[in-house]
Amino acid sequence: MPSAEHALKPPRNLLKRICSFAASEPVLVVLAFALVLLQAFHPRQWASLPSLVDWQTVLTLTGLLILTKAVESSGFLMWAAHRVVHHIHSERALACLLIGLAAALSTILTNDVALFVVVPLTLSLHKLATLPLKRLVIFIALAVNAGSILTPLGNPQNLFLWQTSGVSFGGFVVALAPLCALLMAMLYLLAVFAFRAAPLDLSKDVEPHPVDHRLVSVAALLFVAFVLLADAHRPGIGLAGVAAGFLLWRPKVVLKIDWLLLLIFVLMFIVLRSVAALPAVQHTVSELQLGTPLRAYAAGAILSQGISNVPAAIMLAEFTHDWRALAFGVSVGGFGLAIGSLANLIAVRLANERGMWLPFHLFSVPFWVIGGALGGWVLLHL
Repeated sequence: MPSAEHALKPPRNLLKRICSFAASEPVLVVLAFALVLLQAFHPRQWASLPSLVDWQTVLTLTGLLILTKAVESSGFLMWAAHRVVHHIHSERALACLLIGLAAALSTILTNDVALFVVVPLTLSLHKLATLPLKRLVIFIALAVNAGSILTPLGNPQNLFLWQTSGVSFGGFVVALAPLCALLMAMLYLLAVFAFRAAPLDLSKDVEPHPVDHRLVSVAALLFVAFVLLADAHRPGIGLAGVAAGFLLWRPKVVLKIDWLLLLIFVLMFIVLRSVAALPAVQHTVSELQLGTPLRAYAAGAILSQGISNVPAAIMLAEFTHDWRALAFGVSVGGFGLAIGSLANLIAVRLANERGMWLPFHLFSVPFWVIGGALGGWVLLHL
C-alpha cells in the first residue's frame, strides 16, 4: 500500500511544473487567466471567440516564424556575423557594428529573431576579449526596437497594423522611416558616449561556423515570395506552400518554431478585443478622444508601459483608425520600462547576467522620454 508521502509526490511535482511553466511563460498564463475571468463575469459564446482573432496577422506571423527559423537553422547569420567582426578594432566600433547588425536584421527577421542571433554572438565574442557585456546587450535590445520600426516584418505590432490598415509594404516603410531614422540616430549618438575607443583584439575567433547553403537559399527565395503574397493580403496561400514544403523537406524547421508565441497572439486578440468591448472601457477610452494623431500617439506610448506594445496596438486599434499615429506610439512605447517590449525581456534573459535591470532602465527610460517628445514632433511635421 503506497505511503502518504508517495501519494503527495505527484501533486507536488505537478504544482512544481505548473509554477515553472508560469515563470517561463508569464504572458501566456496572464492571458489565459484573464480569459477565464472574462468568461466568468462577461461571458461570450465560446464559438464566437475565434471571430475576434485577426487571422490574417496570425497566418502571416506563422509563415514568417517558419522562414526565419529556416534561416537561423542554416547557420548563415552566425557565420556572416563572425566574418564581419574580424574587421573591428575598438570597443566603440564593435558596439556600433552590433547596433547596426541588430537593427538591420530586425527589419526583415523580426526583433526577437535578431536578438537570438546578435546576443549569442556578443556572448561568444565576450569569451575572446573583455567586453562591457551588460551595456552591449542593453544597446542591442534598444537597437532591435528602433530598427524593427521600419518595416511591417520588424515586429508583431507592425505586422498587425500593416495587415489591418490595408497600406502597401512600401507605403508602410515610407510612413515609419522618419521615426526609425530619428531613434537610430539617437541610439548611435548615445553609443558614442557610452563606449570607449579602447583597442580590441578578436583575432582568436577562428572557430568554424558551417552553413547549410541549400537551406538558406531556399528560405531566401520563399521569403520574397511569401512577403509578396502577404502584401497582396494572401498570407494563407503563402503559408500553405511554405509549411508543406518544409514539412516534406525539413520538418524540424516547422516543428521547432515558437508555437506558444502564436497561441499568445490568438489569446491577445480574444482577450483585448473582449476587454475593449466592455462598456466601462468603451466609456473611458472615448473620453480620451483618440481621434487626433497626437492623442493616439500618446496613448500608444504610455499604455505600452503597462501592458507591452503588442497588446497596446491590438487594444487601441479598436478606438482609432489613425494607424500611423498608433504605430508611432507603440513603437516609442517599446522603450521606457522593460515590459514595454517583449524583446527587452528576451535580451536580458539571453544575456543571463545579474544586475541588468537597473542599468537597462537608466538607458531606456530617458531614451523613451526624449524619443517620445521628438517622435511626437516628427509625427506632426513629417
